[in-house]
Amino acid sequence: MSNPWFDTLGVFDLETTGVNVETARIVSAHVGILDTTGTVLEEWTWLADPGVEIPEEATAVHGISTVRARAEGRPAAEVVGEIVATLRGLFSRGLALTVYNAPYDLTLLNREAVRHGIAPLELSGPIIDPLVIDKAMDRYRKGKRTLAAASQVYGVTLSNAHDAGADAVAAGRIAQAIARQHADKLPTDVAELHRLQIGWCAESAASFQDYMRRTKDPTFTTSGAWPER
Repeated sequence: MSNPWFDTLGVFDLETTGVNVETARIVSAHVGILDTTGTVLEEWTWLADPGVEIPEEATAVHGISTVRARAEGRPAAEVVGEIVATLRGLFSRGLALTVYNAPYDLTLLNREAVRHGIAPLELSGPIIDPLVIDKAMDRYRKGKRTLAAASQVYGVTLSNAHDAGADAVAAGRIAQAIARQHADKLPTDVAELHRLQIGWCAESAASFQDYMRRTKDPTFTTSGAWPER
């Protein structure tokens, strides 16, 4: 059984200069549309010159160096504007957008838009976050919850991890696999699924914060806001 929301599904992923959404810059991005079998119907890709040095640790993850970004990348403001416009177009077509660990990519995109004087993306359409749904459906599974780990659990091939295109498509296919595997527990109404994820993310963050305060740092705080912080 398939849920109607993923008969045609938008996917989105960023590769960036770092992990802090307030300061990191976009290096590469992918937006795509998958059909119900996970086949790519349409895709858009970008390589940006972020305007700052790309740290070696970031290059080690996604393989894009400062030299390459400056030589081959387009101005960051142009890229950010086009990403926002493309995602806006997906929402206008009534598509749900899959983003693995959505608060990272969507918050970072928001900050980049503000930085470059671009009207930020209004999250007018439903977001599907396989990380949040997987945690809710399989709460006690041991091990990592990375995209690569989830790909293995749900039988999705991730051949080129930390490439924005490969990661975006894998996230969409994981969402589809979760929907099939947990069809009895997930709503077919995508607006309801979006609402549920807000609560699931808040609960997960509260639980993690409690654990960290009890075991490591009494002052530890984490945000449970979703899908943007």
